[in-house]
Amino acid sequence: MSSEAETPKAGHAPIVISVDAMGGDRGPAPVIAGIAQSAKKNPDIRFILHGDADELKRLAAKRLNARHLDGRCEFRDASGVVKMDDKPSQVMRRGQDTSMWSALESVRNKEATVAVSCGNTGALMALSMVRLRKLPGVNRPAIAVLWPSRNPQNFNVMLDVGADIRADAEDLLQYALMGASYARNGLALTRPRVGLLNVGTEEHKGRAEMQAAHALMESASGNANFEFVGFVEGGDIPGDRCDVIVTDGFTGNVALKTGEGTAKLIGDLLREAFKYSPLSRFASVLALTSLRRLQKRIDPRRVNGGVFLGLNGTVVKSHGSADATGISAAVKLAFRLAQSGFSDRLAERVASAAEQAHDMTDTTGPATDAAPRDGTNA
Repeated sequence: MSSEAETPKAGHAPIVISVDAMGGDRGPAPVIAGIAQSAKKNPDIRFILHGDADELKRLAAKRLNARHLDGRCEFRDASGVVKMDDKPSQVMRRGQDTSMWSALESVRNKEATVAVSCGNTGALMALSMVRLRKLPGVNRPAIAVLWPSRNPQNFNVMLDVGADIRADAEDLLQYALMGASYARNGLALTRPRVGLLNVGTEEHKGRAEMQAAHALMESASGNANFEFVGFVEGGDIPGDRCDVIVTDGFTGNVALKTGEGTAKLIGDLLREAFKYSPLSRFASVLALTSLRRLQKRIDPRRVNGGVFLGLNGTVVKSHGSADATGISAAVKLAFRLAQSGFSDRLAERVASAAEQAHDMTDTTGPATDAAPRDGTNA
C-alpha cells in the first residue's frame, strides 16, 4: 500500500527508478502502461527497464502515452524471468540473467535510487539481501505497507507483511524502530504511536515472544522517540489507536491479503446493490461523486507497494497481479521515497537503533535512537 499524498512538483533533479518489467503475473504490458502513466504525470522520473529489451521497446512504442517515455527510458536486456513458483534458493543459484537480478544490480551500482518489482516476493527479498546487503545490526529485514486508516494522516504503517514468517522478540523490537522511523519520514509524525498486534489487548495475552517484545518496546519507547500503546487487535489496523502496527510476516501477510480481498468485496457489493433496480441506478447517479471518492479510498490498486526496510538500498514490492494503475502507484511511492532521501536517512537511523536495541537485550538497559548527523527527524 502506498501513500495517496500529492506527488512532488516538477523542477527537482531527475530520479532514476530501476524496474523489473517481467516478473508480474500479467507480464510486461501493464508495467509499461503503469510507468507511462507515471511519466505523463511527473517529468522528473527516469527509468531503467530490465527484461526482453526488444519486447519492452515494442510495448513502449505502442502506448498512447509513448511520447512521455521518449528519452526517459533505458532498456537493459535480461533474458531470464523469475517465476512466481520459483524457489528463492534456485533463483540465488541460477538467476544472474533474470530481470529481477538486473534491476537490483542497478541500485547496487548506484545507477538508480529505487528498484520496483512485482515479482516473486521470496526471491526478491532473498536477492535483495544478497545483492544490497542488510543494514548493520538488522537481523531480519521487513516489508512495510501504508494501510488506509482513520488517523489524520489517512494511513498507518504496518510491518512485517511477508518478508519473513518468523520473528522473535528482538526482531519485533527492530520492526518497531524501523516502522517508527518510516512513519516519521513518510507520514511526517514527530512521535509515532506503536502497537504490537496480538490476540487481545490485555498484557497477559499472547505467546512468550509477544510478552518479551512488549517489555522490550515499552522500555525502548522513551529514548527511541515513539509512544508504545501496548497490544492492539486486528480491528486497530485501520483505526486511530496507533500509527505503526508491528507483527510477524505470517500474520501481517494474512492481514494484508484479507484487507485487499475485503476492499474488493465491498466494491463489488456496492456495484451489485446500485444495479438492483431502476431506482437504485438513479440513486447511484446522484451519489456518483461520493461513490468515486469511496472507490478511490478503498481501491487496493491505488495503495500498491510495500517497502523493504533494513537493506542498503530501497526496494518497492508491487503486488504480483497489479495492473497499470497499481504499477503507477508503486512507482509514485518509489519516486517520493527517492526524492526525500529516505533511504540514506533511514539507513543511518536503523543502523544506530538496531545496534542499541541489541545492546539493550544484552544489558537490559534502555535502547536509544540517536538523531541522524544531518539533524533531520528521521
